[in-house]
Amino acid sequence: MNSAAEFLYLTAADVSTAMAEVDPVAVAERTLLLHAERRTELPEEAYLGWQDDDGGPARSLAMHGLVAGETRAAGVKVINASLGNLDRGLPRADGLVLLFDTRTARPIAMMDGGLISATRTAAVSVAAVKALSPAFPASAAMIGCGRQASVHLELLRRTLPSISLVRLYDQKPGRAENLASDLDGTGLQIEPVESAEAAVRGADLVVTATTVTEGYLKPDWFMPDAVIVHVSLDDLLPDVVHAATTVVVDDWTLVAADHRRLLGRMLRDGSLCGPAERPGAAVRRVDGEIGDYLAGRIARPPGGLTVINPFGMAIQDIALADQVLACARVRGLGMALPR
Repeated sequence: MNSAAEFLYLTAADVSTAMAEVDPVAVAERTLLLHAERRTELPEEAYLGWQDDDGGPARSLAMHGLVAGETRAAGVKVINASLGNLDRGLPRADGLVLLFDTRTARPIAMMDGGLISATRTAAVSVAAVKALSPAFPASAAMIGCGRQASVHLELLRRTLPSISLVRLYDQKPGRAENLASDLDGTGLQIEPVESAEAAVRGADLVVTATTVTEGYLKPDWFMPDAVIVHVSLDDLLPDVVHAATTVVVDDWTLVAADHRRLLGRMLRDGSLCGPAERPGAAVRRVDGEIGDYLAGRIARPPGGLTVINPFGMAIQDIALADQVLACARVRGLGMALPR
């Protein structure tokens, strides 16, 4: 069957098998550079929120993207989440990625999006740390010990072998210990700790991947030259952003359009402005986007506290899914579905 005419479905197992042959950090770096060169299309995401049947928050995001590299890739990711899933024994977030043929615009493949989404998030984090960290980190703190933590630590271990010590903290009892057990044999020194403060103090690199809705991490907890990757919404207090020497996002337009996350709220209360703006008194300016640092347009910070706050761009999911699809076709993975 002609690859442009077939419609292929990849299960989570298919995606995992194909992903083993992909370098997600390299994909993330390449996509960030293309985005900095304005060779991507990133429409505003569609957001649907509701209360689940148990009264908890649930939401669905539909995120289109197009990447125009050596080959073009286009598609949409639908990623849904319910906070109550953690208590149901289910992943908090799950979804699908649909890819299009860029010549005919016909859908050509659909795949499980859970691993795609988690991996691209971690890959962008690692790419950003490589671009912005003033030195090779020796110690890391992981705040939140779910799926995102597992994928982040796997990519960090493979990409930044300088990291030898990782402290783990999660509000939910037992999760840090369970993740520590999963990491046994990786060569990392793993220490579950009793508080976020205990995890953060002394860490060269801090990654937050939680579902909290109120900030609690204080500026004086961090090392002077620490790099913070604020993956989740609200772990940092605004004071940390103001105390940082460098503040970086993946796409300022997306960050500015969102009122739910920390930087979007700071923009709305007048305490933050974008990279192209001139800040007034007591206003923190965002220094730039990750792609600008990768491209060398902005110099790597010489030191000081660095806050990296990626919003999450669908072009990363589409680029990674496109590579997974290419590997799946070579390996004969997936199920061809009739139209």
